[in-house]
Amino acid sequence: MPRWRQVADVIRKRIADGTYPPRSRVPSVIQLSTEFGIAQATAQKVHQGLRAEGLIYTEPGLGSFVAGPS
Repeated sequence: MPRWRQVADVIRKRIADGTYPPRSRVPSVIQLSTEFGIAQATAQKVHQGLRAEGLIYTEPGLGSFVAGPS
């Protein structure tokens, strides 16, 4: 499994278990790269994947946040 998918799974689990509740900020690309020891391009793929799933959204200049319940 690609590394970005492994990291996305960790973030997905944190969202599911309430570590990151709805509308709370998720780690930035830089924070992900530091925490997981991955390249920033890989961390960007994590954000892109989670956005594509509708789990997070990004506010330009503010960061990325957990989407509210559907």
